[in-house]
This record gives sequence, structure tokens and C-alpha cells, in this order.
Amino acid sequence: MNDKRQTTDNKLTFGFSPCPNDTFMFDALVHGKVDTEGLQFDIVMEDVEALNQRSLRGDADVIKVSFAAFTKITDKYQLLDSGSALGNGVGPLLVSKSESYKPQTTGMVAIPGMNTTANFLFSFFFPQVPYKTEMVFSKIEDAVLSGKVDAGVIIHENRFTYESRGLKKICDLGELWEKETGQPIPLGGIAVRRNLPDETKEKINRVVRRSVEFAMANPGSSYDYVKQHAQEMDEEVRKKHIALYVNGHSVDLGTGGRKAIEIFFDKALQFGIIHSIPGNIFLNTTVHA
Repeated sequence: MNDKRQTTDNKLTFGFSPCPNDTFMFDALVHGKVDTEGLQFDIVMEDVEALNQRSLRGDADVIKVSFAAFTKITDKYQLLDSGSALGNGVGPLLVSKSESYKPQTTGMVAIPGMNTTANFLFSFFFPQVPYKTEMVFSKIEDAVLSGKVDAGVIIHENRFTYESRGLKKICDLGELWEKETGQPIPLGGIAVRRNLPDETKEKINRVVRRSVEFAMANPGSSYDYVKQHAQEMDEEVRKKHIALYVNGHSVDLGTGGRKAIEIFFDKALQFGIIHSIPGNIFLNTTVHA
């Protein structure tokens, strides 16, 4: 059955977060600093869990999603080669006011969204914790400090601020993942709608890679765009954020990145999030080193 979706005036909805790693990578695409091959993008910026929810509705042509959410949308989307956040030492942290805190069957833990990779990892390693509350990731530190919750799973720039605010790291969920699998942790990637014309999907793939490569070759070029969407964040934290989440896997997943994602799917199957592992989750069958 031919259900290819035709684009109008080559205009596509592209959803990504206002976090520094995304605005850094996609500044060149947004502002015409690279050849977009005639494609135009309507940019939608939202929090990671709002993007996950949008992807579950199929409400974007191109979208940044948590890999936990991606396991649920492979009927509608495929993964681009570029734009992912994946690596070692980049995982979410479980924090509390007391370093003696232990995840229990009582008490409340704040998570940055049910469909986030952070929640997937926390639930995978601490299945005994039944009480979780969702909140925007930037509110979790305050919730833990105020005693509203007993602990929180923090992501993004909060990795660099929790200690100065008096919180204690209970564990690094990314480290647990790396010990469990021997693989880097897949946090989020760029998904493209399956029913777009093949030619359009390949154009998007090339344009996204071109934007990431431009950003890495010209790191100062995106300064204003990054700052515009992270005004409350210290410049040094913005730099650390980008350095942590933008790496070689962001340019191209490569063999190692794809293997890590396939293992993530294996764990999602084991954990009961999905009931089968779909084929053809990657846009391209050609694997780069």
C-alpha cells in the first residue's frame, strides 16, 4: 500500500528542545548556514517529554525523541544517522538531599517524564519503586530540595548544578547501564516520519548531518541562538552541556551507536515496554564506522 505523505512547498515540522545541545546542533539548519536542499522547516521547541508526547501522536515530520519513546513509535518513524545524544558518562543521575537515601517501596521520586530514557533506566534498575511523579526536568532539583519528593532523576544541565545546590548523587544510571551492557547509553535521537517520500527523508538526513558538522567545525557560530534559549543558564554550564552531549555519535551513529540502540531495544523487550523488536528502525542500511 502506498501511503507516502507528500510535502507542501518542501515545508516540514521539526521539533527539538531548547537545550544547548539541540540549539547548538541545529542552529545552522534553522538559520540557513548550510545547504538545506530546498527544504524549509517549521521549528517547534518543547521540553523533552512534550516532544515525546508529540511523537506518540505522530505530530511532527522530524523530531527529537528519547530512545525510550522511540521504541514505541517505530511504526511511524525511523531514526536518522545524525543528531543523536549518545555516549559514555552522559546518563541521568538519581539525587537526594541525603547521601544515605536508598530507593524504597515508599516515598516519592521525581522523573522528567514517563517516556524519557531517564525514567526507563530508573525503572529498569529500581523496579521496586512504585511512587513516581512527572515534572519538567528543570523543576526536579527544587522539588528534592523542598522535600516535595524524596529523590529525583535529573538530566541535562542539572548534572552540573546539583552539587552546588547541596544535593547528593545516589547513583549514575548511565554508569549502571554501561556496566550492564558494555555499551554507551542512548539518550535521544532524531526521528523522521516513515511515510515521507524516500527522497525527502534522505534530504533531511543529509541536511541534519550537515548542520551538526557545521556546528562542530564552527562552535562559536551558534552562540547567540544557544544563549537565546538558555538565558537562565550560566555560560560555563552551557559549554559543559554541549561538550557532554554532542560528540562523534551526534555526527553519525556508526556501528557502535547502532549496536547500543539495538541492545536498548533488547532491554525494552526484556522489560516489557515493547512486545517485539521491529525491523528497519534506522533510515539507512549503510553503516559507517
